Amino acid sequence: AGPGDPDLLTIKAAKAIASATVLMVDDLVNPAVLAHAAPITRTIYVGKRGGCVSTPQALIEKLMVREAKAGHIVARIKGGDPYIFGRGGEELATLHAAGVACEVINGITSGLAAATQVGVPLTHRSHTQGVIFVTGHSKTELDPVNWAALAASGMTLVIYMGMTHAAHIQASLIAGGLNANTPAVVVQNAGGGSEGVPSQRCFMTLGTLAATIVRKGLKSPSIMVIGEVVQCGVDALQFNTEQAPMVLVA
Repeated sequence: AGPGDPDLLTIKAAKAIASATVLMVDDLVNPAVLAHAAPITRTIYVGKRGGCVSTPQALIEKLMVREAKAGHIVARIKGGDPYIFGRGGEELATLHAAGVACEVINGITSGLAAATQVGVPLTHRSHTQGVIFVTGHSKTELDPVNWAALAASGMTLVIYMGMTHAAHIQASLIAGGLNANTPAVVVQNAGGGSEGVPSQRCFMTLGTLAATIVRKGLKSPSIMVIGEVVQCGVDALQFNTEQAPMVLVA
């Protein structure tokens, strides 16, 4: 379902929602996208959000199989993209093991949408030749991310689910050699979030990342973008669009 803005829903996703007889909806999905559903469609809310009481993943998968085998067309609606930190791979494996046919429909992932929303191109020939999407949240207590390697990569870093561990991420990247003055931005509720809540954005440096998050009261769901390309967003913020014609780039 993309990052929240119902206008960023793909045509194919809208058609899938319209054809479904059962919707299984994540917590971060904007309710406005459900306007595409038929009036008789049954909706099951299976919320998952970090730090909150969530529907167990095993139960979600059990429900998907049960409803499909009962003859329903099930649309499992996720925020962002199912295959970018969306557990889509886990659910697909369960459905295949149960003999349930499934099609995955991509959505605009929140990491891309958040950066675009604040004028940050994740790649730029003058700044970086690549981008890395990484989660700041681990399934276990151990941190499996090699932050030192990421610091040395020269790539734009897009960090999902990292707000709780912002101080650790900041310290690990600086210890790995990434300059504390590297531009960074945090975007909260990119695309309007699940309830159409206005987004918040805050530009900073890597060295002030954790302190700024606390001072500004930024919360999940948020995306962190760290890298030289963030300076493009700072420049865009300072540019007075009223003095220039608007150009849409697609």
